[in-house]
Amino acid sequence: FLIYITEEDVYERRRTLCAATTSKKKGFVKSFVKKKQPTVDHITGDKIPKSFVFSRGKLPGPLRQLEMDLRKLMLPHTALNLKEKKRNNLKDFLNVAGPMGVTHFLMLSKTESAPYLRVARTPQGPTLTFKIHEYSLAVDVAQSQLRPRCPQDLFKTSPLIVLSGFGTGDQHLKLTTIMFQNIFPAIDINTVKLSTCQRIVLLNYNKDTKLIDFRHYSIRLQPVGVSRRLRKFVQSHQVPDLRSLQDVSDFVTKAGYGSESEADDEAATVTLVSDLGRVNRASTKSAVKLQEIGPRMTLQLIKVEEGLCSGSIIFSEYGTVGDKKKQKGSKQENQEDDEESEEDVKGSEED
Repeated sequence: FLIYITEEDVYERRRTLCAATTSKKKGFVKSFVKKKQPTVDHITGDKIPKSFVFSRGKLPGPLRQLEMDLRKLMLPHTALNLKEKKRNNLKDFLNVAGPMGVTHFLMLSKTESAPYLRVARTPQGPTLTFKIHEYSLAVDVAQSQLRPRCPQDLFKTSPLIVLSGFGTGDQHLKLTTIMFQNIFPAIDINTVKLSTCQRIVLLNYNKDTKLIDFRHYSIRLQPVGVSRRLRKFVQSHQVPDLRSLQDVSDFVTKAGYGSESEADDEAATVTLVSDLGRVNRASTKSAVKLQEIGPRMTLQLIKVEEGLCSGSIIFSEYGTVGDKKKQKGSKQENQEDDEESEEDVKGSEED
């Protein structure tokens, strides 16, 4: 059979094909359009700090996972999928950090003795070097818990920072306090929304051991005086199973599994200013619950440099630079005195 196609049919087919391709292209472009993150906080007016978390040198598998946990901790103002190569040096990261508004570097490295974490302010420092004595990954922390908690919207906002034990007056501890306070966005107590306070980072300094305990928790509120069954019923959208009960009152009065019989601690309760979720209402008391989500680290500050991984040493755990210079100078003076005494002895023997 022969099929005859006129010029009008060809024109119509071309027209339909062009319309289909243009509509597909428009949809393809729209799916990859991303909103730019703000660089300045619209409430406080301060510049939002951003960070890069990367490694220097080759890292073993557990430290690679610790690097990813630190990136997740620094969300949302960090590069979660930052791609690094072996040939990349510190200048490459610094050149990219300027246009992207990155203010801090977190660098992991490993030597034969121990792993290290360096926290630096871009582009001119200072740099704090911490020795990692112990660490636990977020996976290990979750496996050790009976009911691990990690909601999807937990990392949409930055964590709060709490520093304890750093008020000893030492200069290196003051620098550590300023560094960690500026690595996270500042908040205004009068205008902050309670729904944005989802996580907290705690740093506790022990002046006896000179170690810093690094912890990462999630924050959740529970209404005081409400049974666990009612709380779960309000939070979930599912109808409870009442087939085994004879009356609705049994569902309310029956003791549930867990923390129903536990007494509420008055020190851990707060009065809410605004509504938070379906359960916690304004002007009501709620208990603050912290649950660790990791990673967990035990750090020791061993060195503070003035520049970005360079410059003069402000603090060193193994002795200051001035003491080393004095020791070198005293050694040189002793050597010179020994040489002069040897020359005097030789001269007396010749006479």
